[in-house]
Amino acid sequence: MTDFLIGRQQILDHHLDTCAYEILFRGQDFDLSLKDGAANATKQVISDTLLEIGLNELVGQHKAFINFTAQNILDKTPLHLPKERIVIEVLESVAIDADIVNNLRELSQLGYTIALDDFVLSPEWLPLLEFANIIKLDVMADGLEGSRKLIEQLKPYKLKLLAEKVETYQEFEALREWGCELFQGFFFSKPNIVEGKRLEVNQAAAIQLLSAINKADVSFAEIGKIVSQDVGMSFKLLHYLNSAFFGLPQKIESIQHAIACLGLIEIKRWINILTLSAMSDKSSSVLQNVLIRAKMCELLAKEIKADGDHYFFIGMLSGLDSLLDMPLAKVLEHLPLADDINNAVIHHQGNAGQTLHFCIAYERWEPDLGNFRNVPPERIATIYLECIDWWASSILPFLAT
Repeated sequence: MTDFLIGRQQILDHHLDTCAYEILFRGQDFDLSLKDGAANATKQVISDTLLEIGLNELVGQHKAFINFTAQNILDKTPLHLPKERIVIEVLESVAIDADIVNNLRELSQLGYTIALDDFVLSPEWLPLLEFANIIKLDVMADGLEGSRKLIEQLKPYKLKLLAEKVETYQEFEALREWGCELFQGFFFSKPNIVEGKRLEVNQAAAIQLLSAINKADVSFAEIGKIVSQDVGMSFKLLHYLNSAFFGLPQKIESIQHAIACLGLIEIKRWINILTLSAMSDKSSSVLQNVLIRAKMCELLAKEIKADGDHYFFIGMLSGLDSLLDMPLAKVLEHLPLADDINNAVIHHQGNAGQTLHFCIAYERWEPDLGNFRNVPPERIATIYLECIDWWASSILPFLAT
């Protein structure tokens, strides 16, 4: 893997379930926004890297939206990738002429899906509406009223509308009502705060379990007692540990047996994840976001010789607001946390807090995203892919049991 970062952002349907991902690249030798000088490097990154990594590892069974430069379109770079797995995203910076239109039409006739990014209804783009499949609306740039007008103008065309840079649930609800079917933005991973909201009984119990299970001096016996009091949790945990995924030499017969086989740290990890999933009725997209962030915190901690389990816990806590739709500080009041953990989660202070800050910046693909300590970019990209694989191979089967 060359010196570049790779990322992805979820594309959600109207139920807020993940239906696709936009693939993101950043490196010193290429820039998708440049008209010249970037095409060859971009072509290499898009085709060679995606084929090497494998689309399944990066996006699972979902489609991948991939940005292409004008030269990539003229070179027909998308032909290097399977038409059933990708969406050709035409950037707003592409100068539309007859050659671009003809090449995109040919790709469409071959079965490729075409999406027009940050679309503005202008004469030069009109020929593309004859065969384009998806229009991406920049809600932040156009505003809600501008987006509504553009949606009305596009109604005569048989197009699927994707609203991107959606920042709030209120925007999402309005855009969905107006006809948008797909959504992209950070609104789904932010709390939809309702004043005066209190924790429900089951949520309060889950918070108490998190508190007990993550005490520094928690014992094997205490964990066994806590889990054994919840029949559903006991069954789910034992069922999963007995699956072929772990390949344990003997069947797990009790929680105490499970702890003895897996060890305190691992059993705490699985209980944390199970408790987190039971806390909220949000879509799996939110939980996925939180746990990949936590795992990335853990793996970056190991790169700087810090406590990975501690950093995972901090990354996990940082997503409680989005799961419970309450301010983070208010949620953490229910947990007897040390000051350094509170400061790391809320204010991003200390080494753990700085690591959390970097992981959040990475998932949001912020423009000024830089290096993390002395960890090389290619190692950070590899870590991110490892987190995605961990979610797909370990957590999804666990939650499905």
